[in-house]
Amino acid sequence: MLEESARSLGKGSTPLGLVPEGLICICSMRFCPFAERTRLVLKAEGIRHEVIYTNLKDKPEWFFKKNPFSLMPVLENSQGQLIYESAITCEYLDEAYSGKKLLPDDPYEKACQKMVFELFSKVLINKKTTFFGGNSVSMIDYLIWPSFERLEAMKLNECVDHTPELKLWMAAMREDPTVSALLTVVKDWQGFTEVYLQPGGL
Repeated sequence: MLEESARSLGKGSTPLGLVPEGLICICSMRFCPFAERTRLVLKAEGIRHEVIYTNLKDKPEWFFKKNPFSLMPVLENSQGQLIYESAITCEYLDEAYSGKKLLPDDPYEKACQKMVFELFSKVLINKKTTFFGGNSVSMIDYLIWPSFERLEAMKLNECVDHTPELKLWMAAMREDPTVSALLTVVKDWQGFTEVYLQPGGL
């Protein structure tokens, strides 16, 4: 990663300039699980990128021009092309960059991963490998992980108490270098939630 903004940009902030050649920019929000999916893929594939944090409660005017739905995340490359919707941004990165590939080359295997992502809650009992896509981390694991990372902060750990295979997967994911590099400690999640729910918070 090249640079990460220190604060969230809101209304009245200066519009972003052109993205430099060889770099990709992600408009994100630190605690957004959908944006985290894309950040995991950027990190895992070693793609040089800049993170621009955006205030969800006070979005800058320029952000609506990048995504008419005003949702996170949004990718912008040096050609000014904009990509949004988390699963789409992840697949774009996997296809557009020449680093580590997270989706299988085989069309059928790729379709299987997408089907599992859509229905993963229904197929947990059929999981025979450490990760959802096989014996190593792949795209589907990064797409699913952000929701599970937040269980402890939301005091929902008991949701996985009776699913030992899922707990083993969560433990394996925490050992993944990409996941561990982007983990947010529980007290930070809880602090964010408390401030965010206050009138005028963030």
